[in-house]
Amino acid sequence: MSKYVKFTYDCAGAEIAKFDQLAELNAYRRKLLEQRLMGVDSNGVGFGNLSVRDGASAQFYITGSATGGLPELTPTDCVRVVAYDFAKNSLSYEGAAIPSSESLTHAAIYESDPSASAIIHCHDLDLWAMLLDSAPTTSKSVAYGTPEIAYEIVRLFKDSDVRSRKAFAMAGHKAGVMTFGKDFRGAFDVLMRERTESSPCI
Repeated sequence: MSKYVKFTYDCAGAEIAKFDQLAELNAYRRKLLEQRLMGVDSNGVGFGNLSVRDGASAQFYITGSATGGLPELTPTDCVRVVAYDFAKNSLSYEGAAIPSSESLTHAAIYESDPSASAIIHCHDLDLWAMLLDSAPTTSKSVAYGTPEIAYEIVRLFKDSDVRSRKAFAMAGHKAGVMTFGKDFRGAFDVLMRERTESSPCI
């Protein structure tokens, strides 16, 4: 088990086929890598992940744990989440990789917003600091990758404008920012908008 993954996971199948959105996922992932919004930190730990809904279902494809430093992803670097349980802190998946530590976070967004079909989780310390409490923000006491963060996201969809803003800061996960949209272009455009609007005037 990955030391960064905090939930239990069960592999329901060893392989996944190439999925239709893989090329789009890689295209936007390259943009994030170029801007250092995902990658590998100074300690050699990968950060950032992307996911895409599998059709109209609650299932989704997500980049695997510890893949942040790879220049291009193949199906073996991704998993397909086929079931999850927030209360039991568990999920079931198909694929050769280990599910991203943020898999339950992504699941909570898809469950809360049926119109969301793509999610970006990136690290941007300046943007994160600007968004804290001025945008939808999860509780500082809640760590990433836990059932509590999933429930926090459900709460944001009830108590904030996150559904229309399509972005939030993770107070308990330094530099962690999530954006989402109907596709990767939409999620990326939200991220660029937030970065532009949050930049201090010169």
